[in-house]
Amino acid sequence: KHIFVTGGVVSSLGKGITTASLAFLLSRRGYRVGLQKLDPYINVDPGTMSPYQHGEVYVTDDGSETDLDLGHYERFAGVPCRKASNYTTGSIYSAVIARERQGGYLGKTVQVIPHITDEIKAGIRSMDTGEFDIIITEIGGTAGDIESLPFLEAIRQFRQEIGRQNGLFIHLTLLPYIKAAGEMKTKPSQQSVGILREIGIIPDILVCRCERPMLKEHRDKLALFCNVNPELVFEECDVKHSIYEVPLDLAKQDADIYVLELLNLHVGTLKMDDWKKMVRTFIAPDHGTVKIAVVGKYMSLRDAYKSIFESLTHGGIDNSVRVEVLYVEAEDIEKDGVERYLKEADGVLVPGGFGSRGIEGKIEAIRYARENGIPFLGICLGMQCAVVEYSRNVLGLKKANSSEFDAKSPDPVIHLMEEQKGIEDKGGTMRLGAYPCDLAEQSKARQLYSAAKISERHRHRYEFNIAYLEKLAEKGMDAVGLSPSGELVEIVEVPSHPWFVACQFHPEFKSTPLSSHPLFRGFVGAALVHLEGAQAPKKKAGKAESPAG
Repeated sequence: KHIFVTGGVVSSLGKGITTASLAFLLSRRGYRVGLQKLDPYINVDPGTMSPYQHGEVYVTDDGSETDLDLGHYERFAGVPCRKASNYTTGSIYSAVIARERQGGYLGKTVQVIPHITDEIKAGIRSMDTGEFDIIITEIGGTAGDIESLPFLEAIRQFRQEIGRQNGLFIHLTLLPYIKAAGEMKTKPSQQSVGILREIGIIPDILVCRCERPMLKEHRDKLALFCNVNPELVFEECDVKHSIYEVPLDLAKQDADIYVLELLNLHVGTLKMDDWKKMVRTFIAPDHGTVKIAVVGKYMSLRDAYKSIFESLTHGGIDNSVRVEVLYVEAEDIEKDGVERYLKEADGVLVPGGFGSRGIEGKIEAIRYARENGIPFLGICLGMQCAVVEYSRNVLGLKKANSSEFDAKSPDPVIHLMEEQKGIEDKGGTMRLGAYPCDLAEQSKARQLYSAAKISERHRHRYEFNIAYLEKLAEKGMDAVGLSPSGELVEIVEVPSHPWFVACQFHPEFKSTPLSSHPLFRGFVGAALVHLEGAQAPKKKAGKAESPAG
């Protein structure tokens, strides 16, 4: 069974969250759900794109650099994604052109129809391995985009081939509220559906994003003009607290039941008490609010660190505390000083990134957290900056640096990985995907994971220079996570600090709202301890007063 999710009117409506929410509900009805995103841009993958253009690059276990919506898929539905979960126009055309160069089309003229659309359909079928009952495929972009046309034509053909009972079209659209007129308008959605009809796609279900609740007249109008049954027009109103409320709102409207009935599938019992409990904890945690400063390079676009922010939320849920993120641009620290931005922080997180811009600001933030006993978590570049900071300010290696930023540094405590030397292509050539790691006994990481061996996802070219391992250890920075060969440092800690942990991998890619990642759970917990310590009344020095009466 296949479900295709398209979008109309404008982008950023939340197709990814809607797709993930539906997958969650169907999985809680007892079905095995696979998820896939087809992106219309010509890049082969998002790996070479600026975070300002595309947001974060999500990495799967098998080493694929993918769209950030796959993060929503894994966090909501709990289904690991893989290479077949994300195809782009670039990857589709690359495959077709390579086959043409090899003579695979036997002299035929290669065309969008049928050759490109056949390749897209092959990509959809690559998910159909027998391990899933239902496969949901989200089509990126909006109806009417030139880039999306081959994908829309491909799913039209695909549904025709598998039959109506085996394929379903869901269209997510916008009902804008015109404040000056005091009205919600259905016309943009009608036009969006009209564009799909011209292609030959008639949506079976409409999901309508809106700021205010729909009225019956809106539903009836959409049903009439879009040729959709009124009961199959669903409302997706802005949620009050968290995106994790979206599945609950869809369930209240029985959206998943209608989907299963249209696919001629049995409607099992919906089990999601744990999800409801999680949402309640997020809305009304037992403790107060901890402030976590995230010191990054792309803070003006929140999606650049989407998984980081979600993982902090997960850590807050598991500690029953609300997490308030302080968004700090590393370059602002360089201009204005560090205390102005971090003096209220209960924890400091420095995430990954590329390039030298803002690096000194990140290093200064790490120094501030280390010297003031503030819980610190460094991720990827954040770990590398932590090693540089410690080398400079504790080891006394004043010119210590990463060779990424200073190729002539006399102390390259971070250097290019051996396997990366000689590689010139940028796309898909980093150390990518899941790799094993051994944890040292008595380490904070071992305690947090409750395991001696772990597997985590990577995306980097530079690494800890093993030549400095002993020098750093002598001064109090321990390498507590190593690759099985012992050649790659995965985690460093400073045991004398209340909570100072940094990792080369990306733990944010394996955190979910029902099970926060151990490092984020521990980090937010440490921030809560720091907050409670700061709030505790201070004992006055001097002579003790006599007890009353």
